[in-house]
Amino acid sequence: MTSFDYDAVVVGSGPNGLAAAITLQQAGLRVLIVEAKNTIGGGLRTAELTLPGFKHDICSAIHPMAAASPFFNAIPLEKHGLEYIYPSISAAHPFDNGTSAVLTRSLQETASLLGHDEGNYLSLIGSVKSQWESLLPQILGPLSFPEDPIGLAKFGLNALQPATWLAKKFNNEATKGLWAGMAAHSILPLSHFTTSAIGLVLMTASHAKGWPIPKGGSQQLANALGSYFQSIGGKIQTNFYVSALSQLPSSKAILFDITPRQLLQIAGHRFSSIYRWQLQKYRYGMGVFKVDWALAEAVPFTSSDCRLAGTLHLGNTLEEIVHSEQATWQGQHPSRPFVLLGQQSLFDATRAPAGKQVLWGYCHVPHGSTKDMTPFIENQIERFAPGFKDRILARHTFNTSQIEEYNPNYIGGDINGGVIDWRQLFTRPALRWSPYRTSIKGLYLCSSSTPPGGGVHGMCGYHAAKQALKDVFKIEI
Repeated sequence: MTSFDYDAVVVGSGPNGLAAAITLQQAGLRVLIVEAKNTIGGGLRTAELTLPGFKHDICSAIHPMAAASPFFNAIPLEKHGLEYIYPSISAAHPFDNGTSAVLTRSLQETASLLGHDEGNYLSLIGSVKSQWESLLPQILGPLSFPEDPIGLAKFGLNALQPATWLAKKFNNEATKGLWAGMAAHSILPLSHFTTSAIGLVLMTASHAKGWPIPKGGSQQLANALGSYFQSIGGKIQTNFYVSALSQLPSSKAILFDITPRQLLQIAGHRFSSIYRWQLQKYRYGMGVFKVDWALAEAVPFTSSDCRLAGTLHLGNTLEEIVHSEQATWQGQHPSRPFVLLGQQSLFDATRAPAGKQVLWGYCHVPHGSTKDMTPFIENQIERFAPGFKDRILARHTFNTSQIEEYNPNYIGGDINGGVIDWRQLFTRPALRWSPYRTSIKGLYLCSSSTPPGGGVHGMCGYHAAKQALKDVFKIEI
């Protein structure tokens, strides 16, 4: 009888790798996580990038999907040091006239602040919220026959539409702008099919669970997941970069929290020709240019609501955001890019020295772009917050090449693990009966390059682990 060092090895410790490892360990297996960096977390890392005492989130910063995740909610992360902070205004969207549209934790409050669109918002988002508990497992899972086919069909009729189409349900320019900022999280032109899905889920998540900030930084979410994993017997080895299967200890199953390009480099020579061809055809999307600032004071937004929001979407009107995202998709660098900002230290005093602030932000750029977008991003902030530039003490930037060097999963700066459009929504990374299986028995992909895709929810890892448990260990969960 063959003896194995471990039952399963998970390569990569992002939220999906951690979720996969926990799921396997909970089933009574002996599981090892190997991580290339000296800390776990993947996109959930926090570091002092600018000045001492200023803690910046490297990638993920605000966590609506972590708060909503059925997997994360099923484990006692609060007992392992995780504490969420909930801004009263989840997101604010300023306009050139000094006003802003806001997304709060209350469905009714958000709707009432939208004036003539109150009824339209309640009809659209309220219908999703009423089905949230039954819809979420279906939205955050692989393609399968739904438990609630009628509810999913109602959601799908709206979710599969381009965001530009669904925007026609609203009358006010402010509501349309708020909607565009939500849908732009898809990192796709808003004229593409499926972009409405992202907007619907993010807006509803605010009303269902909120858009929380982990106290102390996103690293605390990773640390809590890692601590829980170790508390149930799992093992973690850092500073372990994997470039070949032969480096790994023996096991019955290997799960990779990486994207298809890295998987091909590690194991491509052993894949079937059709599976290798499918992975080679996998498409990566737009990248991000990221800036972290250390500030002497908070951002002086003209709109008072923006000074109370955890997240800001800077793009003005629907038309301006549509133009910006389309131009970027076509390889251009618009002078007024759509900018996402996080104001974590307004709500978490552990992030910056007393009286000072950190600011987190990025814009979308063409895949692989190395253009310095700092002045364009800062001009966008100054546009809605005159005097912002005078408050900058220091800044740190990542172009797409640098952020990929920091986290190899961000190919060309793509933080979603590949384009999430109708062609790769449920078939990522390849068209197979199970998207988590590779053509090698016992080898699985568990990253955001599998359904349901990008976002800090751990559900890609959970579903991949379920598949491995069923295939290799004959365990159904």
